[in-house]
Amino acid sequence: MFKKIVIVLVVVIAAFLAYAATRPATFEVSRSTVIAAPPQRVYDLINDFHNFPQWSPWQKLDPAMQVTYSGPQNGVGSSYAWSGNKQAGKGSMKITEATAPGKIKMDLDFIEPFAASNTVDFVLAPEGSGTRVTWTMRGHSNFMVKVMSMFVSMDQTIGPDFERGLANLKTVAETAH
Repeated sequence: MFKKIVIVLVVVIAAFLAYAATRPATFEVSRSTVIAAPPQRVYDLINDFHNFPQWSPWQKLDPAMQVTYSGPQNGVGSSYAWSGNKQAGKGSMKITEATAPGKIKMDLDFIEPFAASNTVDFVLAPEGSGTRVTWTMRGHSNFMVKVMSMFVSMDQTIGPDFERGLANLKTVAETAH
């Protein structure tokens, strides 16, 4: 009887892992909001990593987070690296494309709590008297991400952070002079 239970358990686990392997090889998470500020003001807040702590949804996870800036003050080549507690983790971002005032593209590399390389886009478009900001992250779904996606999607995991970040960005941009 014990042998049959073990065999059934092994078959169930193998089937689960086989199904997880068929999950999509990539993911995309995107959120958007309208900010009552001109595109250039919003662009300037995103294009300079020195502004990131003002609106980042992750900054409050570790008030003692160590941050390093490198490269130019802003724009292409500008980099931001962080090292924080278990919640904040460790990683870096680098601006790889900056087209004022409509698009900023970044490479985002996580080191801890897990290694991952993703691409981040901020697209800004005039809308009414303000700016529609769309924040998108794309990446590769390794096997572990595929297994995790059986229980919770990347959209469910990161989407709320993007919503908080956009709300923070909205507050900062709308109160900036």
